[in-house]
Amino acid sequence: MLQIGVGCSSDKAPPATAVEKARRFGQRLAEYRDEVILLTGGDGGLMKVVCEEFYKKGGLTVGVIPYEDESIDETHPRYNPYNTIVFKSGQTFQARSIGLVRSSDSFVILGGGSGTIVEAHLAYVYRIPLVVLTKTGYPSDLLQQTHPDGYLDHRKLIAAVYLEDPVEAADTSVSLARARKQQRR
Repeated sequence: MLQIGVGCSSDKAPPATAVEKARRFGQRLAEYRDEVILLTGGDGGLMKVVCEEFYKKGGLTVGVIPYEDESIDETHPRYNPYNTIVFKSGQTFQARSIGLVRSSDSFVILGGGSGTIVEAHLAYVYRIPLVVLTKTGYPSDLLQQTHPDGYLDHRKLIAAVYLEDPVEAADTSVSLARARKQQRR
């Protein structure tokens, strides 16, 4: 199975544009449910949106839960009922991101702030194929402006792919994950 990871905001009220893009991404990715597992940080906000779409169409989701959220219940805004598998990482929000990203065959930024941007940089450093969804209304949109060639620093390790269309982002993430798995055999 391909493991597609996503980095995105856990905001209680994400921008409508980002919600719609995350929804469309999850719906399209679900078309690959027989070969893809969706990995997220396991929380609410856009993570809940993308998981809901993937889960409803029979996809398997894995939520890598940070220590701070291990005991929350359905009354908490970050609770995500669409985690098929809950992995209690025992790590802080930031530390859990390392395992989440490293476990991904490709990684997709669906929109978010500093934590999401950190996950983009982790994917870059670990040379994991990176897709950045643009025009989400989040600070992660600035990655394209600050690094238009896709390289997040001077080392030019692996170029991020910037895409505005969430359907194309889903298709691209699967293609990149397939290629990465093929190279590693």
